[in-house]
Amino acid sequence: VAGITAGGSSAINFATAAPPPKAMFERHGIDLAPALGALRAELPMAPLPDTLIGPMAARMMAAAQAMGLDWRKLDKMIRPAACRSGCWRCVYGCPFGAKWTARDFLDEACRHGAQLAERARALRVLVEDGRVCGVAVQVGGDTLTVKATIVVLAAGGLGSPRLLHASGLGPRHAPFFSDPVIAVMGSVDDVDGGAEVPMAAGLSLHEEGVALADLTLPQPMYAAFAAQVGRIDRLFAHKRTLSMMVKIRDEIGGKVTPRWADKRLTESDRHKLRHGVDMAKAILGQAGAHHIFQSWHFAAHPGGSVRIGEGVDANLQTATKGLFVCDASVIPEPWGLPPTLTLLCLGKRLGTWLGEDLGL
Repeated sequence: VAGITAGGSSAINFATAAPPPKAMFERHGIDLAPALGALRAELPMAPLPDTLIGPMAARMMAAAQAMGLDWRKLDKMIRPAACRSGCWRCVYGCPFGAKWTARDFLDEACRHGAQLAERARALRVLVEDGRVCGVAVQVGGDTLTVKATIVVLAAGGLGSPRLLHASGLGPRHAPFFSDPVIAVMGSVDDVDGGAEVPMAAGLSLHEEGVALADLTLPQPMYAAFAAQVGRIDRLFAHKRTLSMMVKIRDEIGGKVTPRWADKRLTESDRHKLRHGVDMAKAILGQAGAHHIFQSWHFAAHPGGSVRIGEGVDANLQTATKGLFVCDASVIPEPWGLPPTLTLLCLGKRLGTWLGEDLGL
């Protein structure tokens, strides 16, 4: 799922703020600490207060902690004062302004004179004498040229490599990671919920490349998961079902092509998923769940397709002068984390570098 809207997928994500892995980026000559510090001071970023932890998330957290697991609240990019308990709208776009999204930055940029082209589709990057000179875009039925000496692509882990290829600036096939996720679900008899902030708390096993978190979903999404695996008997159990996310750090492979993306799990990936699913089932069992089942795996946030050190340099610039990429595609190694905060750090660093380079 990708958010094709102003602000991108930040409009529909779970607003979880995982700090960038320091050692990974240092291996590529990148220090994100200054950007991270600035963003923590600027944006809402903290665990939710207990009053906003839903009964299902609390039930799973208590069960995990009773098993001796290091299950704890996760940092959320949510303004608690504006958030509502019993709300399920995070993934539909928060109507209350509680969840931070990149639209906040767009609004600020427009207030300072930036021009936002709505419903415009980028077709290709334009290059002259080895330097970027603009972008061809489609607006309605017209193809227009936007002239620029600096272009930053942010079309995502699948979109950016496709746009580079369409511009004659990237390979036809680009390997990537997908951060596979399986939802594990089980019903309880003494909870009536199903409307709460997802990923309020969880557990990250960095060495194993496995992460777990509560994953209470809106009813239509839950029903889709149940129907997907033939659990018609659970379609109407949404309000009584505890849902848990199992996400892994998969190996880079497969390929993003101009029309589709294909990636098969390696045996190592499958082992991680089995390990995570077994843990999730044990936690749900501890929480008193029955009728436990799981979804098929799906891609959480594809990336690594224009990697730092290969597709871009440490300043996120491609081989074409003036052309930069700043999205999940530049993540340099297998991932397995919520990428939002890392991408904000990369963007903050890039903006600072460009400002200094341009004398702003």
